[in-house]
Parts: sequence; C-alpha cells; structure tokens
Amino acid sequence: MQIEGPIEEIIFRNEQNGYTVFVVDFKTTPVVCVGKLINANIGENLSLNGEYVNNSKYGYQFSFDSYEVVLPSTLAGIERYLSSGLIKGVGPVTAKNIVNHFKEQTFDIIEMSPSSLAEVKNISMKKAIEIGEKFKELKKLQNSVMFLQKYNITTNMSLKIYDIYGSKTIDIVKNNPYKLVEDIDGIGFTTADKIAKSIGIPANSAYRVRAGILHTLNSSIEKSGNTFLPKAMLLKIAANLLEIDLEGNEELYEESLKDLTLDKTVLTMWHNEYEIVIPTKYYFNENTVAQKLTLLNLSQNVKKIELEDEIKHFEEKNSIVFHDEQKNAIINSINSGVSVITGGPGTGKTTIIKCIIEILKEHNQKFMLLAPTGRASKRMSDATGEEAKTIHRALEVASGELGNINRFVHNENNPFRTNVVIVDEVSMVDVSLMSHLCKALPRDCKLILVGDKDQLPSVGPGNVLDDIIKSELFSVSMLTKIYRQSDDSLIITNAHLINSGKMPYINNSSKDFFFEEKIDLNEIKNSIVDMVTKRLPKFTGLDSTQIQVLAPLKAGVCGIDNLNRSLQAALNPPSISKMEIPVGENIFRVGDKVMQTTNNYNLVWKKLNGFIEEEGEGVFNGDIGYIELIDYQTNEMVVMFEDGRRCLYPRTEISQLSLAYAITIHKSQGSEFDVVIIPAIAGPSMILTRNLIYTAVTRAKKIVTIVGEQQNLRRMIKNNHTVQRFTLLKDLMIESDKKIKELFE
Repeated sequence: MQIEGPIEEIIFRNEQNGYTVFVVDFKTTPVVCVGKLINANIGENLSLNGEYVNNSKYGYQFSFDSYEVVLPSTLAGIERYLSSGLIKGVGPVTAKNIVNHFKEQTFDIIEMSPSSLAEVKNISMKKAIEIGEKFKELKKLQNSVMFLQKYNITTNMSLKIYDIYGSKTIDIVKNNPYKLVEDIDGIGFTTADKIAKSIGIPANSAYRVRAGILHTLNSSIEKSGNTFLPKAMLLKIAANLLEIDLEGNEELYEESLKDLTLDKTVLTMWHNEYEIVIPTKYYFNENTVAQKLTLLNLSQNVKKIELEDEIKHFEEKNSIVFHDEQKNAIINSINSGVSVITGGPGTGKTTIIKCIIEILKEHNQKFMLLAPTGRASKRMSDATGEEAKTIHRALEVASGELGNINRFVHNENNPFRTNVVIVDEVSMVDVSLMSHLCKALPRDCKLILVGDKDQLPSVGPGNVLDDIIKSELFSVSMLTKIYRQSDDSLIITNAHLINSGKMPYINNSSKDFFFEEKIDLNEIKNSIVDMVTKRLPKFTGLDSTQIQVLAPLKAGVCGIDNLNRSLQAALNPPSISKMEIPVGENIFRVGDKVMQTTNNYNLVWKKLNGFIEEEGEGVFNGDIGYIELIDYQTNEMVVMFEDGRRCLYPRTEISQLSLAYAITIHKSQGSEFDVVIIPAIAGPSMILTRNLIYTAVTRAKKIVTIVGEQQNLRRMIKNNHTVQRFTLLKDLMIESDKKIKELFE
C-alpha cells in the first residue's frame, strides 16, 4: 500500500538509526507513520510504501519499509518544503520570497538555473549558486541513502558511505559492493555479500574472492591480534568463508591475491620457510619499530655510568634497601639505549622508576613519562610526582591539512625534545601506536619500557613487549621479589599465586580479597548489582563510581551487555528530569558511565587547567567518562572524561561510546580501580585463561571480589593456554640488528 503527504509532526526520532515516529497529512487525514528516514523535517513531502498495523500500545500506525521524497506541487507545499531546514541558508522569509517570485517553477529554477535566484530580494549570486548546489547534493544524498537502506544499511552508515563516495555512491556499490569492505569501517563481508547476491554478481567473481581474502586477513588482525597470516592458512579460511573450493580454483585465488599485492594493499614474502601475507601498513609498522629500537640500542655510548652512589643516596633518602635485581634494573636502564623492566604487582617497578627519575635529574637529563591510557598516566603522575602523559597526548593529534598527511604532530620530522622516554604499562601498547611513538623518538634517546609480561597482550594487533623480550637484543630486567604488600593484604599474594597456576587464598575475613560462591547465573548477576549499589559502598565508604565490574565475556547473563543494563537500571534509572537518547540497543542517559570504544582523532575536547582552558583533539579507545548533557534538538551529547576533558559528541559519533558500569577485562588493561568485581563463570577455554583472571585481579588497588563458582575460577587458573600471535617484529629486529652491526663494524 502507498500513502503520500507532508510531515505534520515528529513524535520521536532516533538519529542513530533513523527510526522515526511521525504524522503525515494523508488526504487531510493525520496518519501516524513508523519507519526509518534519512532526514525528518516538518513540511517534507513523502511517498511511503507499507501497511497499516495495530500496535497494542499506540493503536493503528502505518509501518513503511521504503519511501521516496516527493517534491510538493502546491505553492504552499513548496514554500513549506524550502523553509523546513533541508537546504541550509534558506529560512521561512527567503523561502517565501523565492516562491512568490518563481511560483510553480521554483524547483526547476533551483535545479536547472540557480543563478536566476539572484533576482530575489536579499539573495546574492554567490548564495544563489550555493542554494542550487545544496539542492542537487541533497537529491543525490537522498537517492543514495534510500538505495543503501534497501540492503538494511543503517542511516548513519549510509551517510558514512556517502561521505566517502559522494555522488558516485550508487554506481560504485552497484558495480562492486565488495569495495565497501575495503573502504568503509563497519561494513563487513557479509553485508557486501548480501548486496552482491541481490544485484546478481556471481559467487566466483574476482571482486568477491578478493574481498573474502581481505576480510579473512583483517578479521584475524582485529580478533586475534595477528599482523600476518601464513598464505596457506589464509586461503583455507577464505575458501571456507566463500564456499569455493581451493582445489580446482587455485588460479582464481592466486589472481585475487596478486591483485591485492599489485595495488599494495598486502605484501607476500617468505618467513620461516613458508609464505605469508601481511597488510602493507602492518609490515611498515613492525619494520619502523624494529629499525628504530635496534638503532637506539646500538647508538648509545659504550662507556657505562657508575651509579652505585646515586642509588645508595636514593635508598637513604627514602629509607629503603633495593634488592640486587632492582639495582640491576636501574643500572641497565640508564646504561642502555633500549631496556625493559618487567614484573608483577608489588615487585617495585614504580620505586625503580622514581629512582631512575632522580638520577636523570642529577645528570641534567630531560625525560618524558608516558602511558597508554589516561588512568595509567594519572597513576604514574601520582606515584612519581612528575607529569605523565598518554602516548597519544604526547604525540599530539595533528589537525587540519597536516592531519590528512600525518596523524601526529611529533614524528620523524618533528621528534620529541628529550633524552629519555619511560613508558609504563607497555604490555597494552599495540604495534601501530608503538610505530608512531618510535617515529617521534630522537636519534640519541633512551627508551625504558615498563610493564608486566604476564598480563594480556594488547587489544590491538601485534605482540610488542613479548617480541622485544624474546628477541634477546635488549636489556631485560625480570623482577620476581615481592615488596609491596601488608600482612593482612591478599591482592598481591593472590595475584602471584594465580600467575603461578595456584588457587588464591580465599579467606573472607581478609580486608581486600573476597570470594562469594554462587552457582545460578542470575544470582551471580543480582549479587554483583547489589554489591555495586549497596554492600561495597557501605563496607568501603567508597562511591559506586569507584567500583568497577570486570567481566570476561560480552554476551550472556553475566556478560557486560546484560550487566550494564542491570547496573544502569539500579544506579541511573530513567526519570522525567533526566534526558536520554536511544543508540542501537542501548539507552544513554545523563549521568551514565561510558567508555570510548575506538580511537577518534578528530573529536575536539576542552579542559580547564586552573584558570586556563586547554583545547585539543582526540578521544581514544578505553577512555572512561560520564554523560553531562544530552541535547534533544541536535541529538548531541557532552561527556566529561575522568582526566577533565569535556567532549561534545555529534550524533554520528555517539555509537563509538558504550556503557561502562561493566567492561571486559581486555578493556581494563592499563587501568587501575579502587574496587574490582569479577564474575567467575563458565565459557570458552580459548578466552577464560590464567592471564585473563590474573589481569583482572591486578587491576584492583583496594579490593577484589570474585562472584561465582570456585570450580570455574580453578578452571581458569589451570588454563595456561595462550594463543600465539603471528607477528614479524621479533625477526625484523634480529635482522635489523644484524644489518646495522655489519654496516658500522
């Protein structure tokens, strides 16, 4: 069935997915319509295809699945359309003047002869041309988005595609929908494949095979942290995805792979006696890190500095006595170009950093303290009394034209002005960020990397810390002796027991480590909610905002998605006074705790530093904050992050946020929380591993509470499975070291 008429009233609109409830004047009868629109403006004339449905709550509605924007034919309709806000710069007064002048020919004039608009009062020739261009652009945009929505691509994603392809959107997608996989973040192979099938592109199309290979490679990078895959493995997985046998179709696969190498999307090479395929950007990332680290390591003076007196002075000043392994860590770090200090909680890493800083000051050396996350950098600042920055902030996000050429201000052409860089929590630094950091290091700089090798590897691709240690090229100080723990504290003791494969001491009379036995998943969830909202705030005197739930899984009763909904309902329930906005399956409400889930280098933030307002760009994966404001008119959102940055989120960027009352253990890397609650549940053995639970426990400063079954906790601790990532960094460093030595020998 089809109805047509102008929008009279907008009852509800979700800007994220375009879902709109509105009233259309259909033959002088108001009809409530529901469906997805690219824009919703009062006065816009629509032709809707759908059917009437009887909603038990809202009564009869017209539910549509497709629509077209129909230009009105009456003078009143034309005026109303132009003044609706669809064409920027044309308001009610200008619209009235245009219609009075051109009558029924208005749309023809705007589209075919826009310069004629200059005949109208208060419209310059420049403005006339702009109105014509905007009108044409709007038609192309509407056509493109409606075309994409036929394939269940959301309004926001459609707009994102149009931003990249512009007026060529329909032609590009019709010709090769698989191009979306390469060009558009968020469009996967499955979506492109559905479009291709409906258009009639054959299953053995070269476009499809190329996209399948690339999707397989990128998926392994995103989900498993690899930087490459063996060619045989890549093609086998791709063949399963494409459902095209390798046998008998070797030429098809080889040609598609050759096509990817010719346009430099990937590189193929021999590695350890087998052929591999690696995305070009990751090869250059790993190669940059390898060359820079080996150069720094070999460029330092051979003469070593005697540091016994300085270390002794620090011990006396701070009333401590360093263990030999700690002294060696200090000496080796200051006397090496690149060094690693690694150890678990309580082994003295922070005290060693403080001693290194004091020695550097005595030798008039400039230094920088860096960490991957805001929480980690703040902890570093608090512990040392010195300024520490996130790596991203130190690199400084480039803006304007420079940002299109190089993402960061500091790079090989504009390095840091420093003698020493100390990076904490380095285990969570992925190879892309490490590459950018290496580019910004001066040639004569020392790099000191501090972290815990037994924690989870970085969420992003690569295995930087592990590869550096295993290369055996650099000074590595392994700290094993535990210092920081009080007699009645169990967190550090239990963390080391877990790391050695032993069950923790479970003694609920302790002050900081608790276990609550629960079997039923709903009981576990309810207990966690009760702990966050009532029991732990009462026991500790801390606010609920200082309690963080860390879950191993996203889905399920005790996954973060369900826990977030339950915690939001308990801690920040809906009310008439609280603004909220639906985003996908979530509802964001003023006061909600949220986390940024991707790196966004373009979001602008402001921060009050005393009486001075600081401004910058860039919000990064893992940043946690609270929603301060939601604007119903613009569907924009203001988030105040924990480090004081205040950021305005346009409606198109809000999907990059997620609720953060509960976060995955992976996302907690580099952060530290006063109180941590962990559900001990059953799940995939590939995920529920020893280093996962070890990482979760070591995130707590004051209290750890585990809720669930002891047998599930025991299963995790016994599961020492670690997925080996495919990375080139170790071998590239060994190769680079060899070449440099041969060159300068």
